[in-house]
Amino acid sequence: EHHVDPVVKDGIKIMSMGFLVADNQPVIWRGPMVHGALTQFLTQVKWGELDYLLIDMPPGTGDAQLTISQTAPVSGAIIVTTPQDVSLLDARKGLLMFQNVHVPILGVIENMAGYVCSECQHTTHLFRQGGGQKISKEMGVSLLGSIPLDEKIAVGGDTGKPIVVSHPDSLVGKLYTQMAGTVAAQLSILNSQGTGQFKPMDLQWQ
Repeated sequence: EHHVDPVVKDGIKIMSMGFLVADNQPVIWRGPMVHGALTQFLTQVKWGELDYLLIDMPPGTGDAQLTISQTAPVSGAIIVTTPQDVSLLDARKGLLMFQNVHVPILGVIENMAGYVCSECQHTTHLFRQGGGQKISKEMGVSLLGSIPLDEKIAVGGDTGKPIVVSHPDSLVGKLYTQMAGTVAAQLSILNSQGTGQFKPMDLQWQ
């Protein structure tokens, strides 16, 4: 059976369809192809021993979410939204889907929560305000944090230096670190209560 080595960056193992296709080649997935690719990522990548396995999925309730929730031992889901209503619609659907398949919701993260002017420090809410708080209150889940727009995030994405590495003491860098700690604590509580589906160190697909 063929196995693939993940890319390793800053101590984190990564695998993506983007690593396996040419830059100008679109990835056109139908249901069975989504299921097959995700299953291969889980079982044919040399993950080794992991503390956590994070799976970044598209918004909504498509084949990717259903495949993962039905074929992998998912400990919890994090819902990411932007403040405007159209994004909240997708976030709400995704949240309800995971609840329906009995996956614990670890919390909501609000992205693009505002822009802070570097000159005058005034905050402008380009994509409306309070969407994360609204959905977390409505659905009875935690708001893990609100991330403002920051040019350093975009630069870090393009250069391969995430803001928690390039600017760990910045406001956004600290927010990311704080949210990661909160999620880890929630997973630990779920595991101690016996409601989590696996312990973090049990992820040893090889």
